[in-house]
Amino acid sequence: MENPFDANFSDSKDIDLVKFSLQGNKSALEHLVLRHQPFIYNIAWKMVLSPVDAEDITQDILIKIITNLSKFEGKSEFRTWLYRIVVNHILNLNKRQLENVVNDFDNYFEGLVQMPDADLSEDELLQFEETIRDVSISCTSGMLLCLDREQRMLIVLGDIFSIDHKLGAEIFNISTDNYRQRLTRARKELYNWMNNKCGLVNRDNPCRCPKKTKSFIAQGYVNPASLVFNANYDKKMSDILTINYAEKCETIDELHRQIFRESPFRKSIKSQTIIDEIVNNKIIKEIYGF
Repeated sequence: MENPFDANFSDSKDIDLVKFSLQGNKSALEHLVLRHQPFIYNIAWKMVLSPVDAEDITQDILIKIITNLSKFEGKSEFRTWLYRIVVNHILNLNKRQLENVVNDFDNYFEGLVQMPDADLSEDELLQFEETIRDVSISCTSGMLLCLDREQRMLIVLGDIFSIDHKLGAEIFNISTDNYRQRLTRARKELYNWMNNKCGLVNRDNPCRCPKKTKSFIAQGYVNPASLVFNANYDKKMSDILTINYAEKCETIDELHRQIFRESPFRKSIKSQTIIDEIVNNKIIKEIYGF
């Protein structure tokens, strides 16, 4: 699996697949979709946190890309054209359920404070190890929802997927300086709250994932028998990045980013079904002459 945000990503493969797809090659179109579908899905998932919503968003985006493929004129890299569609589509979505529930840092962290702490025994730490991990990912991911959509997308692409500023600026269709400034503001908004509240970042903060685990379970935010985040994935975000982030973080900003890069990179459970439905869709078949 090639990372389309990597500096060494081969745009020429995409260009060839686009050309063959437009010539009616069904296999080329399917291959093109397979190259980008996992990344589109993970962007959507990290933006709305609901796997079900992310599936639907991914399918809608892929249909939009495929039905507009003939409009790609080669004035930019194909990945720029494609992920500009992804970004614009997600930024203009109607609010999803969790976005209506979580949208403010004050209320979010006040809610965490009000959840009772409960120390876990050594046996319970082992018993709930996977659940604690799910709580940690759920909690830090929820912090992203406190940002507005654009700030959240900047963090997802700039810090979690680690795209460089030039590519980020091209995708957002703004200048490199403007992109850098917007990303810096988004980081400041998020990181300041994490520094003051999150025990993962600052050991002086009282909030600890293990201590909140029983409350998360009791209030139905986490189900040990059906984990949402710490389940059904093979890689972490850091595994798909070519930069070595395993070394000790030397700056506080790098520590923040590493927390989010430890979140899962997951293949859509319905990925093949989505792809099959799209390439076999009657309208798509008529467009491409399959």
